[in-house]
Amino acid sequence: MELVSEKTSALGGKYLTLVLGKEVYGIEILKVREIIGIVNITAVPQSSDYLKGIINLRGKIIPVLDLRIKFSMPETEYTHETCIIVVEVNKIDLGLVVDTVSEVMDIKSSEIEEAGNLGNEVDRDFLLGLGKVKDRIVILLDIGKILNADEFSKVETISK
Repeated sequence: MELVSEKTSALGGKYLTLVLGKEVYGIEILKVREIIGIVNITAVPQSSDYLKGIINLRGKIIPVLDLRIKFSMPETEYTHETCIIVVEVNKIDLGLVVDTVSEVMDIKSSEIEEAGNLGNEVDRDFLLGLGKVKDRIVILLDIGKILNADEFSKVETISK
């Protein structure tokens, strides 16, 4: 029987899985507020490429990030499957544009491994671990660390 590290043993639970390109990612379901179809996004001048802009969601201003761009993936046209996942990060609602949402998975801690060494060019700070489920790898995201402190403060200013 394989020993589960302390870090990964606390990670078991429900994850919303999403797709970017050919990869499957997971976000802790408790961080997800809602999922909406793609809507008109108002651009914010002089902002980072990955910050697509803001949306008005029932009277609340929500900054919207494109995860493809944030993860240095090629930008693609939005389709009818493209959606925005609204998550809560440090008491701020944030929209994440993804190619599609897949399903909610229950991933056991025994199915999660640490991200390990993925090469020097890969920033692993925002990875919780790698879920091995049904012969697939699900890259588990620490949504609170998708943005560094400087990036988060800029987004926080926009949402106020």
